[in-house]
Amino acid sequence: MFKVIRRLALWFLKLYQKFFTLFSFGSCRYYPTCSEYAKWQFEYNSPFRALLGSVFRILRCNKLFKGGIDYPKIRRSRVKNPKLLTSSFKKIDIAVWFIPKNNETFFVVKSLRN
Repeated sequence: MFKVIRRLALWFLKLYQKFFTLFSFGSCRYYPTCSEYAKWQFEYNSPFRALLGSVFRILRCNKLFKGGIDYPKIRRSRVKNPKLLTSSFKKIDIAVWFIPKNNETFFVVKSLRN
């Protein structure tokens, strides 16, 4: 059920970013933009937490708030990646970095090379 909601939300955000942002270019007060923030929220959080975080972000995107850099925060347990524990050295492409805020919360920061 969550996968269907996540895919539907990501499809809608992709449609929004492709067509509707042409009319409002450069109007977001934050980096990453509100639609990119929502996209990252839906990719890395549960649908409820992503929807709640995205709504609060959109409500803050007005002239009453200063704006600036606001990366999404996700909740994840620290799990070791078994692919990185092998001894083979392969080139990997990193799309995002998870920067720890505390033991359970991370900031999501997009890699500059992608």
